[in-house]
Amino acid sequence: MRKFPARHALLAALATVTLLTSGCSAETGATSPAAAGADGQRPSSIVTPDPGPSRQLAVTGVPDGEPTGVARAGSDGKATKSPLKVASYDRSTRRAVISSTGKATSAPGAPEGLLAEVTDVAGKTEKGTEVRTEPTTLGALLGDDKADGTVPVDPAAVDVEPLVQGVKVSWAKAGNVHVGPQGAKVPLGSLRIDVGASVPLPVTEGAPVSGAVSVAGFVQLAPEVEFSYDGSSALTPDSAFLGLTGDWTSQWALKGRAVAGGKPVRIPFAKLHADPVIQVGPVPVVVNLDLTAYVQVAADGSVSVDVKQDLKGGFRIGGSYSKAGGWKPVSTSDITSTPVRAKVTAAGSVKAALGAEATVGLYGAVGVTADLAPYLRGEASAAATPGALVGAWKVYGGVDLTGWLQLQLSIFGTPVFEHRIPLGALHREWPLAEGKGIVA
Repeated sequence: MRKFPARHALLAALATVTLLTSGCSAETGATSPAAAGADGQRPSSIVTPDPGPSRQLAVTGVPDGEPTGVARAGSDGKATKSPLKVASYDRSTRRAVISSTGKATSAPGAPEGLLAEVTDVAGKTEKGTEVRTEPTTLGALLGDDKADGTVPVDPAAVDVEPLVQGVKVSWAKAGNVHVGPQGAKVPLGSLRIDVGASVPLPVTEGAPVSGAVSVAGFVQLAPEVEFSYDGSSALTPDSAFLGLTGDWTSQWALKGRAVAGGKPVRIPFAKLHADPVIQVGPVPVVVNLDLTAYVQVAADGSVSVDVKQDLKGGFRIGGSYSKAGGWKPVSTSDITSTPVRAKVTAAGSVKAALGAEATVGLYGAVGVTADLAPYLRGEASAAATPGALVGAWKVYGGVDLTGWLQLQLSIFGTPVFEHRIPLGALHREWPLAEGKGIVA
């Protein structure tokens, strides 16, 4: 039998807010803090009854305009829906006000979601019942149930902050809804970021890489949140997974002359943020996504380059938990490229990436950070011959995927670890083009 904490239990989740407790009253099963606090009495503390056989919960998205609902642990120890809402939350004192009326909107003080256990009822206020809370875990609510699914992220719900001039955003969704330039044909469910104007590298004295090198193109993403949980054994979950998957498409060009100088130059050109809510059975789970799109260039020697390529493929990053092995990183990518134009002259090498650094977490706590960097690499050499310099050049495509797991993935109710766990570097490279010629 899996036992829940011996405290009053309720999960109240709004568009981006979730509040959890666990337990029940001694005589009538589950009792909400709003009801228990009406007469100023603390809820009784007993162990929730045996929840019975585990359930397979569906993992779905939340329809547009529909509040995520409210759930609590019922007398059978299972999560069920309830009309309670979080009217406000104070992060410093961990006090929340719970009400059974009003609109389901983001609670002030917890814009990226809240998962907390009610420990005491402080009393009535004009807006509802004030309760004291402390942090808790999803395992305290999901119990011995199981869930496994993938939910697409609505591109319309992603906030995009351009960081350089010339950035344009496009997306498309069902119902013939389209945002952005009409010429940018975006598949349903995809978000596209165009760098309409070239992104020049620094030309200041002492810059690691300088020169008239520019990058222009677009990145197109169709991100999905992957979530799984298996609590069929006691104390800790059997397994769990949180990750970000999706399709990646990009087309970009690197052109100009780069001069050596040391470390790579990274130029972020757009920041993206979303707080999608996925429904795990009756339980709304708030996922936090952040992504920064960037250009990075490194040079060795003095190289002139004129390269353009298309990239397509998928990726999967995340953290996977098993009771036997603990938390382990997951990082895969099958992105491949096709050269549209490729030429390198002079001597030296240059490497340029059009990538994205992404973080995925729950309730405002970062769980996984990954850096996905599809890149171009060109190298050229020159040898003196009578009357000329003869050069040979090669261009490669590749992808680097790095990152780490964070402590906060313990929000699943799994044992914590004391340091970041590297994802391990995924590195693939393939030849695109090569040639020889006289170097001017």
